[in-house]
Order: sequence, then structure tokens, then C-alpha cells
Amino acid sequence: MAFTAYNKPLGTFDPADAVAAPDYSDFKNWAALPTTSDYADLAPKGIPVGTQGEFPVDVFFIHPTGFLTSGSWTSPMDVDSGTEENTRLMMANQASAFNGCCNVYAPRYRQANIFAYFGEAEERDRVLGFAYQDVRHAFDYFINHYNQSRPFIIASHSQGTHHATRLLKDVIDPSDLHSRMVAAYLIGSTLIPVSPSWFDAMSNIKPCSQEDDLHCVIHWDSKPEGAPAYERPEPSLCTNPLSWRTDEEIADASLNKGALPRAGKRNDALGRAPDTPGNQKVIALKQPIPALASAQCKGGTLYVGEPTASGFGIDRLGTYHLLDYSLFYMNIHNNAKLRADGFLTKMQAAKLPPG
Repeated sequence: MAFTAYNKPLGTFDPADAVAAPDYSDFKNWAALPTTSDYADLAPKGIPVGTQGEFPVDVFFIHPTGFLTSGSWTSPMDVDSGTEENTRLMMANQASAFNGCCNVYAPRYRQANIFAYFGEAEERDRVLGFAYQDVRHAFDYFINHYNQSRPFIIASHSQGTHHATRLLKDVIDPSDLHSRMVAAYLIGSTLIPVSPSWFDAMSNIKPCSQEDDLHCVIHWDSKPEGAPAYERPEPSLCTNPLSWRTDEEIADASLNKGALPRAGKRNDALGRAPDTPGNQKVIALKQPIPALASAQCKGGTLYVGEPTASGFGIDRLGTYHLLDYSLFYMNIHNNAKLRADGFLTKMQAAKLPPG
């Protein structure tokens, strides 16, 4: 509490203090686009992918929190900052998992400061609600100017997942868009559950229960075996990314098709430290490591067996939160392609004449 009080941004959040809203007609306000060269284009060593812009399916990816310093409650959108370098690294380590199936679209947005999560829920939700406005505007622009009525996947992590859950409930579920949504990979929600009550508030979108389900939601939060479960106000969906089921059966490490060592190093300057970039350049992703670890859902948390290779350690809070994608990278990559192909096959069958 003392650390938070000393390091969090001064005062209470005031939207008037935020920088101007991003204009999504400007390429600079996208961390990834099929028409630009960016880190989402990267592929692991030895893994072939198609050409961005040529897939019949899109993915709208909402990045996690990378704004860790105390200058303001929402990101000032400075492209030459540690915050934005973190966003670029997330394109490499997370969004790139979908470039084997989909054209990748990932907006930059005035993300909430990490310290918004350390205080009262009311304060957190106020700052997150402000950041969500950008995500919704970006999604609207994506649908109206880029998507061209193609099927799409929603993918996200951490703060991005908090915005994605609201986007599904407010925009996608109550409109015809739900029928074009292949699936939603809403990963790493941690303190804010992907709860039964959230699903109950929607008419069309439900949890995925097997590897090829469509129009549904996938979610997990990773912790090492033996760690306490995440404490949340409600139960949360847990999808095992090694089996794609929601049961509590353990999935053997042999089902792990490849964990990806993280590219680059996250700028972890926290609090009053300067938000300066490390000027990192990522030109390639490493080769995936198969059979790295087992996984089992228990009580809404995904418990991961001890990894068999270095570079996959727990974070300072004793979780694998930062590795939610990396530990299961190739399973995500393969499953997104499976669901996208299944959606296209179903769509084509619906167009065939009877008989």
C-alpha cells in the first residue's frame, strides 16, 4: 500500500487530463496492420505462415498493459517510450500467434496505468472505462473500413481482455457481428473474472467446450502447480489450451505443441522511473519448444507443470501471467487456424445449393 501510494499518478483520474483521442484513420495509431511492417508479422523459426492481407479471416487483437510509470492515469501515447516498446513486444510475443490464420489488426489506445489495478475497484473501473472508449472506436473503424464483412477473431490479454469482454457484451453479442465472430481468445483476465453472470447477460456467445467450437469464448489464467488460486468476486472460465476443454482433467505435456521463448525484454520500469525505451529490435522469433509443460484447470485457474526449459520463470507475483501466450503459443497458433478453417468450411457449405 505504501509503495502504491508513493508511486501511483498524482490525484484522481480526470479525463480532461488525457491526451487527445487517437484517430484510427491514421496508421500510426495501430500497433499492427496487414499493410504495415510490424512485429505481428513475425513467425517462429521453422513455422510457415501466409502473407498478411491475403487471409479470408481477420483478428482484432487488444494488447495488455505496458504503461507502468506514474506520469498519468492513461498512456500519453508517446511512440518513443518504454510503454510503446512494450506494446510492440506484445505484437511479437502474442499477436503473432494469429498470423497463420488471419490478417492482424491491433490498435494502440490510451491504456490504463498499471496502478489503476492497485487501488479501489471503482477507481480501476473508471480508468478502464475511459480506455475502453478507444478500443471501441478502433473496433468500429476496423469493422467499417478494414474488415469488409470477413469472419474475425477477437484476441486479447490482461487489460486487453477487460476491454474485450465489454466489447463482446456491448457490441458483438447484440448485433449480427456475433455470427461472424469465429471465436474470442480472451486470455489472462486475472482479477476480473470471465464469469457465468457475464455469459448470462449475453444471448448468443457462450464458452467454447472443445477445440473446434465456433462463436464462443476461450479463457485461462496461468499459475504454477501448488500456487493459490486467483481470488475473484465470481468464478471464472478456465479453458485448458492443451485440450481445449473446460473440465479439470490434466493435459499431459506431450499435448503442448510448442512454447515460444519471449522475444525482447519488457520495460519493467515501475512507478516514478522514467518511461524510456530500451531501443530493442526484434528481427526473428525463436524455435518453439514442444512438450514444455502440462496444464490443468482447477477452480477456475490453469495450473501449469514446471517447464522443462529455462526462460519460462514465474513473475514477481508468483504467476505465469506474462507467459499466458508464450507457454502455449503453438497450441494457440494451430487452434486459431483450425477454428478459422472450420468457420470457412461451414460458411461455404451454407452457400451450396441443396442436393
